Amino acid sequence: MSETILTLNIGSSTIKFALYDHTGRQQKLRGEIDHIDTTPVFSVNGGVVAHPPSGATADLVAWILDWIAKNHPGDNLVAVGHRVVHGGRRYQAPTILDDEVMAYLSSLVSLAPLHQPHNLAGIRAVTAHRPELLQVACFDTAFHRTQPRVAELYALPRALSEEGVIRYGFHGLSYDYIAGILPEHAGARADGRVIVAHLGAGSSLCAMKNRQSVATTMGFTALEGLPMASRTGALDPGVLLYLLSEKGYDATALEMLLYRQSGLLGLSGISGDMRTLLASQDPRAKEAIAVYCYQISRWIGSLAAAVGGLDVLVFTAGIGERAAAIRAKVCEAARWLGVKIDPVLNVQNEINISVADSQVAVLVLPTDEESVIARAAVSQMS
Repeated sequence: MSETILTLNIGSSTIKFALYDHTGRQQKLRGEIDHIDTTPVFSVNGGVVAHPPSGATADLVAWILDWIAKNHPGDNLVAVGHRVVHGGRRYQAPTILDDEVMAYLSSLVSLAPLHQPHNLAGIRAVTAHRPELLQVACFDTAFHRTQPRVAELYALPRALSEEGVIRYGFHGLSYDYIAGILPEHAGARADGRVIVAHLGAGSSLCAMKNRQSVATTMGFTALEGLPMASRTGALDPGVLLYLLSEKGYDATALEMLLYRQSGLLGLSGISGDMRTLLASQDPRAKEAIAVYCYQISRWIGSLAAAVGGLDVLVFTAGIGERAAAIRAKVCEAARWLGVKIDPVLNVQNEINISVADSQVAVLVLPTDEESVIARAAVSQMS
């Protein structure tokens, strides 16, 4: 019987998982349960294999554990690695989970309300169903702890900064993976001035030097920066004061507005799904796309300033990997930085879509957060 590692990446509507060998490098299978809040659909390696009963996140995680035990009896599951969005100031590396760690992570729920509660629910489900398993948390915030202090600080009273009101940054597991594979695609440029665009339902950009985070668009929470599927992105705080004082909003209503009713969904009034917007002829959809690309372009300029130019631009995550139209708009706006792409290669979703005389290498690289989690879990096993 061979030892295996399970990775869990749990969101509000999807549970993604993967099974790895004992080294954390060879993936044995990848699957997900989609539509967990309505009618769950269970797929493995891209094919639908079952329809689990509706239930809470904990019930579905237990269902996955039972399915693996039944269908892979030769695998001895020994550890579970979890994506946890926020590690705060305390956790900057993969961490074995226990009651003390869980208490601290629970205190951060208000900083990542779309993700942290689901991440923690998965951990508790494994504890309840398979308490003997080692569980390791891998944090999206950890990759950005290499940023200089000036990139972390808000212009707030120092006492608030000392309490932890700083810019943390997110999508760190994705950036970690891209940083790891970049040399094989960009050569010596990989250690130069790099901007990675993680574009999906949640979107952010990260500027790197020597494949370490120097600056990123997200901050104290996963709201800052780019507009997203249903999140605002950067917003004048005065808008919030206005809504509180003049429109009768309270904290609960503001959270709903900022996290669930805004972004592409709010701009278009149609959908937060970029695929739907790109297929639509509605002028509101086109305007939402234009705002999204405009903001990406502005932030690329800001991050290029932070690293002193640009050698490599990488697109990753769902929109970044598959939406050629978005890449084309962003790259056209970045021509001033020396970005030039081949439109045919772009439409074909090739890895290198830049032309030979482009001053900037433009790459499309699928991310793989699960492999980062798996290797991190192995690193904590003794």
